[in-house]
Amino acid sequence: MGVKYQQKYRVPYYESDLTGKMKLPSLFNVALQISGEQSTSLNRSDVYIKSFGLSWIVTEYLVDFNRLPAFNEAITVETEAISYNKFFCYRLFTFKDENNQVILTIHSTWCLINLETRKPAHIPDEIVAPYQAEKVRTIQRTEKIKPLEDSHDMLYQVRFLDLDANQHVNNSKYIDWMIDGLGYEFLVGHTPKSIHLKYVKEVYYGKKVKSRIYQDDLISYHEIVSDGLNAQAVFEWSRNEV
Repeated sequence: MGVKYQQKYRVPYYESDLTGKMKLPSLFNVALQISGEQSTSLNRSDVYIKSFGLSWIVTEYLVDFNRLPAFNEAITVETEAISYNKFFCYRLFTFKDENNQVILTIHSTWCLINLETRKPAHIPDEIVAPYQAEKVRTIQRTEKIKPLEDSHDMLYQVRFLDLDANQHVNNSKYIDWMIDGLGYEFLVGHTPKSIHLKYVKEVYYGKKVKSRIYQDDLISYHEIVSDGLNAQAVFEWSRNEV
């Protein structure tokens, strides 16, 4: 197990949806912010990583919800780099309420890419040493997400504000595109129980993106496609109590 880092956070109005719950894309943005703060505190900031010609990217999220944080709720976000191997680093995020009860957890998988070639790079021990994560030989395998055979589709244009400092579409934007097609009535009446999200290929400025959705009652299947498959996900939902 690695070094833990935590920050208190109060959910602001602009990160809350019309039901008074924290927006799904905002959860991922806050998690990335906290992990960045830990890296900076350990002298492993983005600037340091880029001195190697490298950058971290997330390749996969596994999220389990007890509930969503609420508007103006004071929460604590804790993160820890748990383990790593030659190709991947595994980081846990835990969101807790004021009574230290777990609201949700995010298991994430990261890799380093070469900024010039945009291809994955081996993880140098010296980069991850301050996190005190366990070095392992095994690669964690998760369930494969099957390609969609049937779907209804929505089209989007990648805009300037969709991009992050790596000059590709921000991770949270994929969530936005994916759930948008579920529609008002469904999203008002349901809360996510779990998310399995895999990033396959980056999306860049100016691209046209297709969000493909297939829904089977409380399970929704998603793909983001531009020039080939960019991301895929499976959401499990629960009905809100009336």
